[in-house]
Amino acid sequence: MPSLLEQEIQSQPGVIAHLLERETAHISQIVAQLPAFDYIVIAARGSSDHAATYAKYAWATLAGYPIALATPSLQTLYKTSPRMANALVVGISQSGQSPDITAVLAEGRRQGRPTLAITNDGSSPLAAMADHVIELHAGLERSIAATKTYTAQLAVVALFAAIWNGDRDLLAEIQTLPAALETTLRGASSIAQSVERYRYMDRCVVIGRGYNYATSFELALKLKELTYVMATSYSSADFRHG
Repeated sequence: MPSLLEQEIQSQPGVIAHLLERETAHISQIVAQLPAFDYIVIAARGSSDHAATYAKYAWATLAGYPIALATPSLQTLYKTSPRMANALVVGISQSGQSPDITAVLAEGRRQGRPTLAITNDGSSPLAAMADHVIELHAGLERSIAATKTYTAQLAVVALFAAIWNGDRDLLAEIQTLPAALETTLRGASSIAQSVERYRYMDRCVVIGRGYNYATSFELALKLKELTYVMATSYSSADFRHG
């Protein structure tokens, strides 16, 4: 019987298809309702922070907004808050239970800024603190390592960017994601054969750049979580400089 991790990996095409069906029109409504803002502050941790890094590239490139990744410990540890004038404040959390991410949205709300939550739990504290909520519709995450929820977060970010920018070609491409995921998953046995030669490695460097930079961090995290290999991610541009 497949492990919980394998089951959730295999569920990704269906999760993304369900997400696109449920949230495309909803995101269009959110974009239409958002007040004017000059930049975006995103708070996230773990795999969700890697999705936020993807948003830093996608939303800046496709929607033209400067992106700042929040430092949640400013609120929770140092009891101080940066000024977020003219910002859209976004929290990304699979569970929506992270108190430090919720604290960033709470501070954004206190400063009168619009807030948005991207979460798998529409009844979570994070969702309750947001003016707008986008649910992942990924179902209960039973595996400790995030898979389907991470790719769902990436899909939400891409969908938001396409709708913000009115990019119909990108919207059409996003609709092909479930089929593309199915094609990739059908190659699982070939992938397993390819990685066999690396099963005894004890260190790994993962290199990425641009839109793939975020997932280089996610791959490094997965290697550490699931194989205990010491993996580190670098931008290919930084890696070249030593």
